[in-house]
Amino acid sequence: MNRHGETGAALLSVLILVGVMGAIAATMFDRLRLATLLGSNAGVQEQARAQAMIAETIATARIDDLLQAAPGKTTLRGDWNGRTTTLPLPGGPAQLRVDDGGNCFNLNSLVTANGPDVQVSRPVAVAQFTALMRLRDVPDAAARRIAAATADWIDSDDRPNPDGAEDAAYQGRVPAYRTANALMAEASELRAVDGVTPAIYARVRPLLCALPLAELSPINVNTLGPAQAPLIAMLLPETVGSVDARLRLAARVLAERPDNGWDGPQEFWNTPALRDDVVAGDGAFEQVQVRTRWFALAMRVTSGDTVLRETALIDARRPPARIVTRRWTEDE
Repeated sequence: MNRHGETGAALLSVLILVGVMGAIAATMFDRLRLATLLGSNAGVQEQARAQAMIAETIATARIDDLLQAAPGKTTLRGDWNGRTTTLPLPGGPAQLRVDDGGNCFNLNSLVTANGPDVQVSRPVAVAQFTALMRLRDVPDAAARRIAAATADWIDSDDRPNPDGAEDAAYQGRVPAYRTANALMAEASELRAVDGVTPAIYARVRPLLCALPLAELSPINVNTLGPAQAPLIAMLLPETVGSVDARLRLAARVLAERPDNGWDGPQEFWNTPALRDDVVAGDGAFEQVQVRTRWFALAMRVTSGDTVLRETALIDARRPPARIVTRRWTEDE
């Protein structure tokens, strides 16, 4: 009886050991399968990114060709602005869309440099941002508060502007946070600014950008589309009339644009719709440009079953054009 008991105990021990070993083996195989999948996915991602780099090189070369063909001004000739192009790359097709990246309100223009690492609010840009939001049906009081608070978000000091907001406005939130006190890296940062609601953000976002320098928006009036008429209207003085009157005037100006574009800011401001009643001021004359200096690139790369999306900003102020910001996602 004792030997039978010992045999049963030994068999039970062996079964337990086999079960444990089986569980360990199953876990190891599962981890091996996961590691293999992760390695495979990483390889596919790297291949897709390599294809994206090829597409970037082609895009910047085409931009250089576009600017060299007409160095004095950039127009819509060639139907390049906003058009999607498909590139047949070895690993799969890449779809590219290039837009004028300067036809927007540069949120970083709300400040100006006042010494090394010192940024102070720029009243002209605050007034423009306020006007732009009013042109997008944001109430006047909310527009003034958001424009001032956004300038406070970027400037270097901790003193709030009139109607603005510094750290104290955010410390009571859950979670609490502080102002950046630095240039915005993305226009989507505006969502964190005091007073910005999802509805307001959705209204103004299509006309906003965050160029990597604190300069007034370099608006190329030769490449503006009808939906971007508020960018002209925000430059017009309030003496022109109501918000609707300024929008109508801006739309009329774009309708009068020559087929080959304006040759310079003076010719733009001498457009029949403007020259009799409107005087450019507060930097608006220099802000209007006829050559594109920034380009926005949106890309969709397919590599096997993997789809990779990229958005980038291209600096074309001096040749050759180069990528200055890149994100592996769609713009928000």
